[in-house]
Amino acid sequence: MLRDRFTEALKDAMRAKDMASVSTIRLMIARMKEWDIEARAKGNKDGVADAELLQMLSGMVKQRQESVAAYQQGNRQDLADKELAEIAVIRKFMPQQLDASGIDAVIAKGIAETGASGIKGMGPLMAWLKANYAGQMDFAAASAAAKKALGG
Repeated sequence: MLRDRFTEALKDAMRAKDMASVSTIRLMIARMKEWDIEARAKGNKDGVADAELLQMLSGMVKQRQESVAAYQQGNRQDLADKELAEIAVIRKFMPQQLDASGIDAVIAKGIAETGASGIKGMGPLMAWLKANYAGQMDFAAASAAAKKALGG
């Protein structure tokens, strides 16, 4: 489970005195606890599942990528480098990211599985992708590729 990996990685980073990793993993654990609290309010007493944690990690990466772009635009490479280091730590907990050809192959499989056709099939296809490939792709890129594949 990802929860256990977070805890073990935090201990390892503390032993190695890798303060950049320690702070990033602590942020991840804090965000996970926030999601657990939200899940409890919805009746899920066990906390969020690994698939949801992968979505959380993807969101954290996306947020940092946007920050990197803003920092680079403002000539603050020092802050951009800090964000890039955090992205590297977060990505250690995520599955291998699919490239463009991998995304196209997965979309073709999703279209076959869901029977999606036309632009109206976009919702079910994206839901299928998120359920089966959480954390493995950039869903903005997948959305554009899916729209193209569905003829939109």
